[in-house]
Parts: sequence; structure tokens; C-alpha cells
Amino acid sequence: MKAGIIGGTGKMGKLFRPVFERADYEVIVSGRSTGVTNAEIAETCDLVIVSIPIRDTIRVIEEIAPLLNESQVLCDFTSLKVAPVAAMLTSRAQVIGLHPMFGPTVSSIARQTIVMCPARVTGTTLSDLRHIFLREGAVCTIATPEEHDRMMAIVQGLTHFVTICMADSIRRLGVDIEKTEPFMSPVYQIELSLVGRLLSQDPALYADILQENPFVPEVLAACRAAAADLAGIVASGDPEAFAEFFSRDTEHLGTYCKRGQVLTDTLIECMVKK
Repeated sequence: MKAGIIGGTGKMGKLFRPVFERADYEVIVSGRSTGVTNAEIAETCDLVIVSIPIRDTIRVIEEIAPLLNESQVLCDFTSLKVAPVAAMLTSRAQVIGLHPMFGPTVSSIARQTIVMCPARVTGTTLSDLRHIFLREGAVCTIATPEEHDRMMAIVQGLTHFVTICMADSIRRLGVDIEKTEPFMSPVYQIELSLVGRLLSQDPALYADILQENPFVPEVLAACRAAAADLAGIVASGDPEAFAEFFSRDTEHLGTYCKRGQVLTDTLIECMVKK
């Protein structure tokens, strides 16, 4: 069996290459530095994975789609699924959208989540691919492309939007981060670390996540409304109004509030020991 990763010279391709090699696939990759073309991968590989930036994914899928046949499996690694899966379905291949919910800096995929969006695939093919990831210790979540993108508008879109807003607020205020260190609380350190982690990466990735997902605008509208309401309550100086606002969210998150406290206590303990 042969697996081909289009964009396989990138960080995510390099992470997954040994995963498929350990599953007894012969793995070939295409990229700017290889002599292997995308067309060669599409014409010769049993499993074809597109692992390139979101904005280029559909174009590349459309280029290779006519070269594929019914015996092949076509997947992608992008953070969105509705549009890429629709593009993959124009081929004759079996189609499974994949989204590794982690960056390529992880040491392995063990205990990491991979979302699988089977669109046109036999049960055996889906089971075999899922087994490859499970054998590596990953956790697999099955979803439709629309379910995936709606959830990513929250899990990625809202999270990254708020994180970037925090960074830009600090910039607008002219705050010297170094001068905040003597005043750091553990929670501020965690939040600031998330800001630093995001800003140290490629802005194009986050632009695509926020701008290409059609479900993000609705989420950001809710975020802006929440911020406006909370700002109004803060300005009012009314502690009862604040408590009511706070309590509604506590009730909605339910038992996760306690779980979140336990998890962050563990993170804080690790930070202290480090």
C-alpha cells in the first residue's frame, strides 16, 4: 500500500509520515523541495492526503480530482471541512475529511484528537484509517463536515479571536509585557502564554480559520454582544447586575466549571514546579 502526502514536506506532513510508515504504508511526499509532483501522488497512491494551507486546498484538490479512481482514498488535513470535502467529492475516490486538532509541534499524536468526516467511504476503509490513528494513541471524533465547521467556529474561531483581541488590547494600551512579570498571577501567565503561542505562529493560518469559516461571523456577533453587555454592567457599578450576568454563565457551563478549576490547578502546579 502506498500513501502520498501533498505538502508532505511541511511540519504536519512530517509529523504524520512516520504514522503511516508504522502502518506499513510506503509514503511519498510532494512539496516545493521534492521532485515528486501532486499529479504523481494522485496517480500512484492508494491513500492521498492534502496537507497544505486552507486557502490553497480547494485549488489543489480540483487539480488532482480528475486523476483519482474509485479504489483510492482522498483526505485533507485542513481546519475547515464543508468546502474541502465538497471539492473532494468531485473526484471518484472515497472521501474522508480529517482535522488533527493539534499543531505539528507535538511529539506524537498520542492522546491528541483527530476529527474524521466520512463523506463517501466504505465502512471497512473508515475503520482501517481510524485504526491507524487509534493504534498511535489518538482519539478519533466522527462528525459531518457541517457539524465540524460549526464546532470549529467556537473551538478555534472564538478562542483565537479573543486571544488576538487580548494581544491587541495590550498593544493599544502601550503595556510593556516585561514590566507586568513582577505582578503576574498564574491565570494571567496562562493567558499571556496562549497569546505568545498564537503570535509566534503563521498569521495566515489564523486568518483562514477566522475568515474562511462561514459560521464564524455568527459566533463573533455573539462575542461582541457579550462584551458590550458586560462593559455596560461594569460601567454601571452595579454588583447585583454583575452577579446575575456571571451566574447565567456559571449555570450554562454547569459541571465544567469545577472541571476547569481542577485542570487549571494542575497546570498552575506544573508551572510552579518548573
